[in-house]
Amino acid sequence: MPPVTTDMLVVFGVVLFALFLFVTELLPIDVTAILVMVLLTVLSPWTDVSVAEGISGFSSTATVAVLAMLILSTGVNRTGVVQILGRKMAAFAGDSQPKQLAATIGIAGPVSGFINNTPVVAILVPVISDLAHTGKTSPSKLLLPLSYASMFGGMLTLIGTSTNLLASSVAERLIGRSFSMFTFTGLGVLVLLAGTAYLMTVGPRLIPERVPAREDYLDEYELQDYVTEVLVREDAAIDGKTVQDAIDESSFDADILQIVRDGETYFEGIASKRIRAGDILAIRTDRETLASLRELDGLDLVGTPPSDDELEADADTQTLVEIVIQSGSSLLGETLTTSSFRQRYDASVLAFRSGGETIRSRLDDVELRVGDTLLVQAPTDSIDRLSTNSDFIVAHESETPNYRTEKIPWAVAIVIAVVGLVGIPWGTLANVTGIDAFAALDFSIVQTALAGVVAMAVTGVIKPGEMYDGVDWSVIFLLAGVIPLGIALEQTGAATFLGALVGLTGEFLPVIGVLWVFYIVTGLVTNVISNNASVVLMIPVAVETAHEVGGNPFAFILAVTFAASTAFMTPVGYQTNLFVYGPGGYKFSDYARVGGPLQLLLSVVTTLGIAFFWGLSP
Repeated sequence: MPPVTTDMLVVFGVVLFALFLFVTELLPIDVTAILVMVLLTVLSPWTDVSVAEGISGFSSTATVAVLAMLILSTGVNRTGVVQILGRKMAAFAGDSQPKQLAATIGIAGPVSGFINNTPVVAILVPVISDLAHTGKTSPSKLLLPLSYASMFGGMLTLIGTSTNLLASSVAERLIGRSFSMFTFTGLGVLVLLAGTAYLMTVGPRLIPERVPAREDYLDEYELQDYVTEVLVREDAAIDGKTVQDAIDESSFDADILQIVRDGETYFEGIASKRIRAGDILAIRTDRETLASLRELDGLDLVGTPPSDDELEADADTQTLVEIVIQSGSSLLGETLTTSSFRQRYDASVLAFRSGGETIRSRLDDVELRVGDTLLVQAPTDSIDRLSTNSDFIVAHESETPNYRTEKIPWAVAIVIAVVGLVGIPWGTLANVTGIDAFAALDFSIVQTALAGVVAMAVTGVIKPGEMYDGVDWSVIFLLAGVIPLGIALEQTGAATFLGALVGLTGEFLPVIGVLWVFYIVTGLVTNVISNNASVVLMIPVAVETAHEVGGNPFAFILAVTFAASTAFMTPVGYQTNLFVYGPGGYKFSDYARVGGPLQLLLSVVTTLGIAFFWGLSP
């Protein structure tokens, strides 16, 4: 064992501090990453990270490639090609749950190999939710498999997930060997097949039906005691007041959702509408607040609580729908009040799910987080606008989608070119044909992806302004911030120390056993922190451990890469898990129950696959 130095202790302290912030989410993950960057450069006498190295993550090929791939994914999204494929598979599936499950996996898995898997799930959540409700299946049965399948598919190619690109960059720095476009496609196919078999057989028995098969939001969110209709009497204090001024929201937790007057229902832009005696108001509030309002304002209860159909009085103009807060949303850290949600989006929030808990009262005071699912009532045109807003995933497809279907051939051709130019073995082609010029055409993914971005802009697949909206900047800053952490681990000898420590397991485990341990440990770490952060932390240690036990460093890098991209056991382990958390109505424990056995199965499949394809000897 090498001696522990002060430099190592300082770096370990920064790592532990970063892990604490990642797990507790006291700060957004991108802010944590920037803080880590600052700490490493300020403590450079001990971390050996200069200012240039501290900000090197912004110029890393991995960061730039991820940036470009997110823009390309946005361009493909704008054409609607993935949604169209999803609808065709939905038509094939019909009311058969096994066919619906097969369609979900069959679309999400392969597509995620060529489009970044995070936006694939964002695109498919409304498609799969509609498929479930139309086919009379609980969305819970399909949405978790959607997330998992996208993770399987992400391991088919280099560009399937940002983790692969980052791992390739770290591997090139440490051992001088990066991943090509199809380096691990064979193993990725095995993982996809094994995972699919699990989800098709064991999965349906373990995944609970948290959300009813038929869409009835008031029942699903248990809002019967929170949405009430009241009649305004002539002596009511609110008679003549506008909706906006009628209820003092600082004193009463209540919202007026709509007005029924002379047989007509008003809901759009009603904030300035004056209330009259005889109006029937639909109010979101709890029973205790309602009692206080009736006493003060002269309101009479009218019959039973309104149903979904009554709140959607005219389905062509008004609807109830769930929206999911995306990573990078401008609403993160805001409340409904501070964001002026109702005025900004012309939508009323009836309830929302956050962290597995359903919240029905004091909605205005709750800080919004990634993955929170809001049940909103809004005019149809407002829902259409929300569906094109990068702040949200609307868990229902727009009736009038504004896709650029005429650009599908361009988008598909560009993606094929981006992948193909990197995947073609130009050196081998030069040797076979004798044409030396082919050897000069050795493209990197950064080159082809950036060229693809330009091509999409020139051909009109994506508009210039949409490029910025399509990038999840929190991921970019996360990558830029954690890359220097890996450099610090390497340059201070901290990675060597940890590698030697883990290498002690080689005294009683064969090399393949140590490789399996690395897969398991990386998977557990990834389930509580970012997948990209776990790759940066674990790969340097994996390389040193491989040297200690006489193993193949490249095999250990692959084990870490695959484990970091298959975080099934918690909703926070991977962004796609968060995207389906609310719409699926899942509890935290559901991920462990379904994902635990799956993670164990794939640990064996992946470890044996690595040993078969690449061997364990250096």
